[in-house]
Amino acid sequence: MTPMPVLTREEAQTRARILDVHRYTIDLDLTTGDDTFDSTTVIEFTALAAGDTFVEVKPAVLRGATLDGQPLDPAALDDNRLPLTGLTEGRHELRVDTAMRYSRTGEGMHRFTDPTDGETYTYTQLFLDDVQRVFAAFDQPDLKAVFDLTVTAPDHWTVLANGVTERQEDGRWKAATTPRISTYLVAVAAGPWHSVRTEHAGLPFGVHCRRSLAPHLDADAAEILDVTRRCFDRYHEKFTEPYPFDSYDQAFVPEFNAGAMENPGLVTFRDEFVFRSAVTVAERQTRAMVIAHEMAHMWFGDLVTLRWWDDIWLNESFAEYMGYQTVNEATARYPDTWIGYGIARKSWGYDADQRPSTHAVAPDPEAVPDTASALLNFDGISYAKGASALRQLVAWMGEKEFLAGINNHFARHRFGNATLADFIDNLATATDRDVHGWADAWLRTTGIDTLTADVTSEPGRWTLALHRDGSRPHRATVGVYDRDLADGRALVLRERHETDVPQEAPEARPGTRPALVVPNEHDLTYAKIRLDDVSLETTLRALSGVPDPLTRAVLWNTLRDMVRDGDLAPADYLATAHAHLPEETDVSLVDGVLGFALHQIADRYVPDGERAAARATLTDLTRDLIRRTEDGQSPGLRLTAVRHFIDCTDRTGTLQGWLADGAVPGGPDLDPELRWRVLRRLAVLGATDEASIAAELDRDPSATGQEGAARCRAALPTAEAKATAWERMFHDDTLSNYLFNATAEGFWQPGQEDLLTPYVARYYPEATALAARRGPAIATAAGRQAFPVYAVTGDNLRRGDEHLATADLTPALRRQLVDRLDDLRRALRVRES
Repeated sequence: MTPMPVLTREEAQTRARILDVHRYTIDLDLTTGDDTFDSTTVIEFTALAAGDTFVEVKPAVLRGATLDGQPLDPAALDDNRLPLTGLTEGRHELRVDTAMRYSRTGEGMHRFTDPTDGETYTYTQLFLDDVQRVFAAFDQPDLKAVFDLTVTAPDHWTVLANGVTERQEDGRWKAATTPRISTYLVAVAAGPWHSVRTEHAGLPFGVHCRRSLAPHLDADAAEILDVTRRCFDRYHEKFTEPYPFDSYDQAFVPEFNAGAMENPGLVTFRDEFVFRSAVTVAERQTRAMVIAHEMAHMWFGDLVTLRWWDDIWLNESFAEYMGYQTVNEATARYPDTWIGYGIARKSWGYDADQRPSTHAVAPDPEAVPDTASALLNFDGISYAKGASALRQLVAWMGEKEFLAGINNHFARHRFGNATLADFIDNLATATDRDVHGWADAWLRTTGIDTLTADVTSEPGRWTLALHRDGSRPHRATVGVYDRDLADGRALVLRERHETDVPQEAPEARPGTRPALVVPNEHDLTYAKIRLDDVSLETTLRALSGVPDPLTRAVLWNTLRDMVRDGDLAPADYLATAHAHLPEETDVSLVDGVLGFALHQIADRYVPDGERAAARATLTDLTRDLIRRTEDGQSPGLRLTAVRHFIDCTDRTGTLQGWLADGAVPGGPDLDPELRWRVLRRLAVLGATDEASIAAELDRDPSATGQEGAARCRAALPTAEAKATAWERMFHDDTLSNYLFNATAEGFWQPGQEDLLTPYVARYYPEATALAARRGPAIATAAGRQAFPVYAVTGDNLRRGDEHLATADLTPALRRQLVDRLDDLRRALRVRES
C-alpha cells in the first residue's frame, strides 16, 4: 500500500467553493475474490461555477468513468486524482467503475480470515482520507451528502452499514439512505457476524462480533447494552437535539487500528473489547468509556462536523470529556472514571505536551496545511489535553452554561460543518465570562504550566502561595490534610477549598501547618504539580493513607512527573511504590504505577547494571500484592498483580510451574491471555523454545493466539529467532497490522543487548523504506512498536538524530521518530541525574 498524494487545505477550500454535493449511490461487490472487490459510484453534484476540479479514487483497476454520460479517459487518473475539467455551472452526474484492493493494514476495506474457523470478515475504516480506497469521492469533511449503499456479499453473510440494512430479492443488501454526512463517516461491515439485537427508545440496537467470539460477546452483551442504553438516555438529558440516525449498531471488528470509530449508526470497535479472558473492573470501565465516547460523536462529529482537520480536537476532546463524565453519571457499575483518566490517560497528554512535536490543542489552520499533517494530531494533545481543558472550562464557567452553549452549537449547525470560532461563539451566548479570552489562553498555546506550592506558617495560621510557571488561568481545588492521631499511617481531611491561579495574594488559613497540601486535588485543571517540602515528605511516607483515590492519583502523577523531570530519584519512586502499593485498593492506580515502574523506571531510567535490582524490587512488590489478595475479595487487584509479576520476574521455575498446573496457586486459572503472557516471559528469559510455542498455538489457534505466538517467537534470545522476526517485520509486506505489532512487541527486550545491538543501526534505514512502501498505519507502528526503545544509549540517540536530519521520511514516521528520540533523550537525562 503506497502513500497517496495528500489533499491540501487550500485545495479543499477551492473545491468547496465550486461544488455542492447532493448524493452518492454506491454499489459494492464483495464476492469477486480474496484480493479485490468491485466498487461502482454515482455522484450527483452541482457546480456552483464553471471550472476544473478532481475526484479522489485509488483503484486496483479503473474500469471506466463517465461525466454526464460522456466517457472520461481512465489514463487521465493521476495516482489518486481523476480530473474533472471544463465543468459547466449546474447539475452533474459522475459515474466511476473500479476494482478496489482489500487492505491488511486496517485502512480502507480491511479483510480478515479468522484462523479459528476459516470465516472471512470485511469492514471499512475510512478516516481520515481512506474513502478513496473503497469508492470514488470528493474526499473532504465539508462536502457532505446523503448516501445510498448496496452490497453484494456471500449468502451466509450479514451486511451492516450506517442505516438499517435489508437483504433484497436479488440477494443484494441495501442500506437505508443516510442523512447528510461526511465521506469519511460512511461505514460497511460484512461477514457472518454473530449478533445480539434489541430495541431502545424506538430504535434498533445491535452488538456484533465474529462467530468465534460469540460465547464471549454473549457473556457480556447485557453489560454492553446496559451501558449503551444508559449513555443514550443520559445524552438525551444533556442534549436538546435528538439522536440523529435511524439505528445504533456496535460492531467489534478484528485487527482494528484505533480503539473505535464513530461511524454514524455503526460504531466499529477493536474486538479486544470482547473479552476472551479474565479482566478487571478497570478494563470493563474503559470499554464503557469508549462506548460513551463514540456515542458522544453522534452529535459532536457526525451531526456537526469540522470544516477542516485543524479542528479535529473539537471532535476528540469533546468525546473524550463526555465519555468519562457520562459513564460516571449514567451508571454506578464502575469506580470514578476520573481516577483512571488521571493515572493513565492524562499522563499521555502530559508526555505529548513536553515533546518537540507538541502543538496547540486548537492549532492555527496554517499549521494543518494538508491531510498528512492532520493525521499526526491524533495524539495525547487532541484527546487527553483537550479533554482536560474542557473539564477545566466546565469548572470555570459552570456545567449548566457549558451545556447550553453546546446545545446552541448543535441547533445552529446540525447536519452541517462548524469551526472553532463557531464553537466559542456559541459557548459565549450562554455565559458572561470571557470565553474567547479563555480559549486564547488554553487552546492556542502549547506546553504545561507548573503550579508550585509554597507553605509558610506562624502561630495560629499558615499561608499557601501557589506559584505558576506558565501563562494559563487555573481554577483548582486545594486539599488540606493532617495526620490521624489515632492511626499514624492515615491522613484526615481538614478542609478543601477552591482557588484561582494566579492568586491575588497568598492565602492565609487558620490553624497549624498541615501535614499535606494538595493543589489541584480533584484534578480539575491541567498542570504539573510541585508540592512543598513537608507535603512531599508526607507523600513519600504516607501516600497510602490519603483517603480519596482521586487525590492519590494526583499525588502518584506528581511523583511520576518528578522522576521524568529529574527531580525525584527513580529509586525513591520504587521505594514509595513498594511501601504503599500493597495497601492500594484502586485497580487503575495499581496498574498505572506498576506499569510506569517496570517499563520506564526499571527498563529505561535506571542504568543497565541496576535493572535486575529494580525488577527484583517489583517482583517482591507484586508478590506482596498477590499474598494480600489471597482471600478472594479483590480479584481485579490479584489479576493485576499476577500480570505484573509475570512481566517482571526472572523466576522461571515459578512460571513453568504455573503453566504446567494451568493456574496460579490460590487463583486465578491461567486463561489464554495469562498463558501467552507467561510463555512470552519464559521466551525472553530463554526458558522455552519453538516446540512449546507451537504446542501453545495448537491449544489456542485463534487470531489472539497467532499474535501471542508471534510475540513469543520474536522474544526468543537466539540469533535465528531475531533474524526471522526482523525479516517478517521489515521485508514481508503481507504481514497484517496486528501481526506486525505483535512481532515488534516481542523483538526488543531489555537484557538482550548482545543480540539486539546490531539491529539498532539497521532500524532507521529499514523503517524508512518500510514506511514508504506500506503507508501511514504501518509507518506509525514502525516508529512506535518497532523502535529500539530499550537501547538507552548515546549511540542510538546519535544515529536517530542524524537520520532525522538527513533522511526523506514519511510524515507519520518522522513524527514517531521525533517523539521516540525525545523520550530516549529524557531517559538518558534521568540516568545522568
